[in-house]
Amino acid sequence: MTSSLRQILVHLDPTAGAMHRVGLAREIAQRHGAEVAALYAVTPTYLELPYAPEMGPALAADLVKMEEERRAKVMRGFDAEVSKLGPAVTWAHAEEGPVAINFAQQARFADLLVLGQPDGDDPAARCVPPDFVADVLSDSGRPALVVPYIGMSSEPGGTVAIAWKDTPQAVRALAAALPFLARATHVHILSWGTGQAAQVSGRALGLDHYLKVHGVAATWHRDPGEPGDLGDLLMSRVADLGADLLVMGCYGHSRAREWVMGGVSRTVLQSMTVPVLMAH
Repeated sequence: MTSSLRQILVHLDPTAGAMHRVGLAREIAQRHGAEVAALYAVTPTYLELPYAPEMGPALAADLVKMEEERRAKVMRGFDAEVSKLGPAVTWAHAEEGPVAINFAQQARFADLLVLGQPDGDDPAARCVPPDFVADVLSDSGRPALVVPYIGMSSEPGGTVAIAWKDTPQAVRALAAALPFLARATHVHILSWGTGQAAQVSGRALGLDHYLKVHGVAATWHRDPGEPGDLGDLLMSRVADLGADLLVMGCYGHSRAREWVMGGVSRTVLQSMTVPVLMAH
């Protein structure tokens, strides 16, 4: 199978996990024959801190300098990471503006995004909006591999768990995961509820056959009903299976011009211990 991964975009910020994401993106690119681009996108220092015009231009200049120094530090780490043997990585940084929107505009031209799990306990993560992942998925329309802030040892995909629902979001995540599924040793499909039977005569298409024509064999794990604590149960099942990658749709709803992530998606992002390939 020829991989559909040709362009990977990785998000950079001042957190410790940023360079780990670069390394992972390069590892995936090496295996799938893709290019890697890195985009540093954060809320600038001078917008993070309270500021009043009467504080004067000297303070404003100091804040701008602080931001330049923070970006330069990340760039030094980036240069050190990409100096290691592996695919080349291009660097870019977003100008002032909404972080997620700036990133999403570039993300539309990538086959896969590599993003970091939000870490509310890391002061360095405060320059990235807490809903960055959700907003990028919603605004870009592209799939993302979200990496746990605790890190991971190597490229995921040895044992893959698919959280399956017959929805456009789950289908997009599944399609994005095919390059990983084709290389997986074990693939497990987790589903809750009976689903709706196809209203067609003759041979109906379905997930089993779709995976089969892509050279993927999978084991089903069906539960009759959907529990209220599905997010926690899903992560528990992933751990029980020894999966090192979870594939799932990202769900939410619109509210007053704002896209709000659904409860299961948010629970998974908060408690994930393995990478999650998500699509909205």
